[in-house]
Amino acid sequence: MSNYLTHNQLTALPVEIGQLSQLQRLYLTHNQLTALPVEIGQLSNLLQLHLSQNQLTALPAEIWQLPQLTRLQLNQNQLTSLPAEIGRLPQLRHLYLNQNQLTALPAEIGQLSNLLQLHLNQNQLTSLPAEIGQLTQLQELILSQNQLTALPTEIGQLSQLLQLELNQNQLTTLLAEIGQLSQLQELILSQNQLTSLPAEIGQLTQLQELILSQNQLTALPTEIGQLSQLLQLELNQNQLISLPAESGQLSNLLQLYLSQNQLTALPTEIGQLPKLQTLYLNQNQLTSLPAEIGQLSQLQMLYLNQNQLTALPTEIGQLSQLQGLELNQNLLTALPAEIGQLSKLQWLGLNQNQLTSLPAEIGQLSQLQGLDLSQNQLTSLPVEIGQLSNLLQLYLSQNHLTNLPAEIGQLSKLIKLELAENPLEDIAEKTRQRFQL
Repeated sequence: MSNYLTHNQLTALPVEIGQLSQLQRLYLTHNQLTALPVEIGQLSNLLQLHLSQNQLTALPAEIWQLPQLTRLQLNQNQLTSLPAEIGRLPQLRHLYLNQNQLTALPAEIGQLSNLLQLHLNQNQLTSLPAEIGQLTQLQELILSQNQLTALPTEIGQLSQLLQLELNQNQLTTLLAEIGQLSQLQELILSQNQLTSLPAEIGQLTQLQELILSQNQLTALPTEIGQLSQLLQLELNQNQLISLPAESGQLSNLLQLYLSQNQLTALPTEIGQLPKLQTLYLNQNQLTSLPAEIGQLSQLQMLYLNQNQLTALPTEIGQLSQLQGLELNQNLLTALPAEIGQLSKLQWLGLNQNQLTSLPAEIGQLSQLQGLDLSQNQLTSLPVEIGQLSNLLQLYLSQNHLTNLPAEIGQLSKLIKLELAENPLEDIAEKTRQRFQL
């Protein structure tokens, strides 16, 4: 038996609600309730109580007398504290307390021995009680957007934990005990103040997603290479100056985010990531790429904007699955002929470099849809550019072009051609009319 009273403007419940003795599910989400009647404690068969998006500032003691309750949703209210009696809900499996004003948790929360999910994000928690380690069945712990400065060592006792979210807190260190979370699949620690990671992080052999963006990491432990099941690793906006060679052992990695660090070089072992599909390296200090980058046979997207690259290795042409290549704001003076081997490339960004010419092989990029060559030093274009039969957008502004090859008129799908700030003298009449130049 269920009772749906969601999305109304209820400000109170009648005391008679306690007479619904067979009620199993009560939905009161999205109302304007500021309090609950004590009679709610008489719903002895209640399994689920949904109270999110109300204006509750406190709960009656009787709510903790519901012996069958398995799901309690209290998110998006105005609760500032929880009573010790919360530990009296022995069957509770799902507890949602996110988006309240909680500053602490009672020790008795550790008595919820059957709890599977605990959502506490967007509160004002500064610490966690040691008793949280008693939640040995817990699979999901969401603590993002609080004010946590440290974690209790007992967190390592959560042996069944699959998901741990701690982003947007004030953590400066990560405990060695984190390595005891042997079942953990997702660990989110972005937007904290971490300066290092413990070696024990390598013990998380089931981890699939590790998010560490926007911290203050200067190095990674060599043990990072032990994360054999890792699919996604995000390290944007840290202070990394190098990567350990062991990062090449992440044999299942699909996505690697390293933008906005201080990397000056990549280890040759980067080429040992056979499944890597996406690699972000924007805003680093790379001056060259290792030849081994050509071994990334499954790479689809490669972002290298705002580095100091002066040349590309010829092995770049081996990236047979590459669809997007971003090289804007570097120091490139030429492209290797092998770039024409990127048969699946759809977008090539090369603006704000120092290119004076393009190789004829550029015309072999039969799938290319977008080509940005603005703000370079090009004086001419190869006639082969007319072979780019799928090209939709061509950006050539702020170069030194004095003419365009007639073959540019062969680009039947081209819908955008930008030529501003070039000393153009001779443009074919058909080209001028088509693009209203």
